[in-house]
Amino acid sequence: MTRLAIVYYSQTGNTALIAAAVAEGAETVAGVDVLRIPIAADGTLSADDWAALDAADAIIFGTATHMGGPAWQFKRMADDSGLRWLDRAWLDKIAGGFTCAGSPNGDKGTVMLYLATLAAQHGMMWVSLGQLPAQLENSTPAEQNWVGGSFGPTATAPAKGAVAQGDLLSARTYGARLATVAKA
Repeated sequence: MTRLAIVYYSQTGNTALIAAAVAEGAETVAGVDVLRIPIAADGTLSADDWAALDAADAIIFGTATHMGGPAWQFKRMADDSGLRWLDRAWLDKIAGGFTCAGSPNGDKGTVMLYLATLAAQHGMMWVSLGQLPAQLENSTPAEQNWVGGSFGPTATAPAKGAVAQGDLLSARTYGARLATVAKA
């Protein structure tokens, strides 16, 4: 069985909705066990959560975009992964990530670059979104990848519980893609 862990921080619940959509997509791939690991409000994980990440074949990172960067709670978890970096505990694991912000841009690209850099620091192999942008003159938030990201799902959620449907579709498709790569 391939083990896929989604570790994320969600303050308002929007990032948790995206994590759930990624998990739904990953669960469509036979032979993949999906575990969602929410980061605590103080930025910590339990010993069991760290053990689950260490045992996973793939790790997907998720955080909201706050002031052009990851939420501090996510950053604390990332900083706390330093001993795993030193031991190369996550070397050659499959990696991916997602983020959301209150506006279509919201500087989400900087967070996606941060997540990919975190994975690279650990020697992980990043899986991109793999979806073409909607590219229509009148693209709407109901369409998959309507904001045209390529690192991973970059959702727009201007209000609590208001994640765009196209972003959730992108997240589900991405979850299936990442699970397929991890299983290969």
